[in-house]
Amino acid sequence: MTGSERSTALMGLAAALFSATVLSATSAAAGQTLTVVELFTSQGCSSCPPANANLIKVKDRPGVLALSFNVTYSDYLGWKDTFGKEEFTQRQVRYEPSLGRSGPFTPQVVVNGRADAVGARPGEIEQLISSGGHGDGPSLSLAGGKVSIGAGPVPGGRADVWLVRYDKGVVEVPVARGENTGRTLPHANVVHSLTRLGSWTGDATALPLPAATGGLSTAVLVQVPGGGPILAAAAN
Repeated sequence: MTGSERSTALMGLAAALFSATVLSATSAAAGQTLTVVELFTSQGCSSCPPANANLIKVKDRPGVLALSFNVTYSDYLGWKDTFGKEEFTQRQVRYEPSLGRSGPFTPQVVVNGRADAVGARPGEIEQLISSGGHGDGPSLSLAGGKVSIGAGPVPGGRADVWLVRYDKGVVEVPVARGENTGRTLPHANVVHSLTRLGSWTGDATALPLPAATGGLSTAVLVQVPGGGPILAAAAN
């Protein structure tokens, strides 16, 4: 083998190894099931800051989608939550019967729609993530301006497809009144909107994915209706 032939062979081998590495990484990412960690919190709740801090600790963990949903029912305490929306409150309310709760409370962490805890103690969210569990959900991807959901079994014959827009990262909010007067509260991955895109009935499905605005990130959840388990989740 000449020097030039040897060089060509080595370059070919390097290219093949690179392609195999990229393919392996892409396949691993495509097959990864996200663990969805939802924190229902309020800036007017004096017991919420420790749970907020615990969510920040896991927000960048591979395979975890951490989301802060700010609710409205603590606004009467003297401070109107700057991120609070009634639809987030209703999302939490729908969870309570299946989780064995008599009503909503803050803070509350819900993992994969299947298990919950207050989430304020050290390591509590990590423990929920470890034991949260996943069902046999469909494949789910966000690409080319659409949500692509693979075929598979669906409990009850139908699941909701939710579009979540959130501010990826940590934002600090100064609170001027109420139980947290004078404190600046950090929030991780604050949800700004929650929209039902449509349904999945077990067949391979593609739904239009509206373009994000305002620098917000996108997540999509496939979930059993009425506050049921999250079957699949993807984020960009």
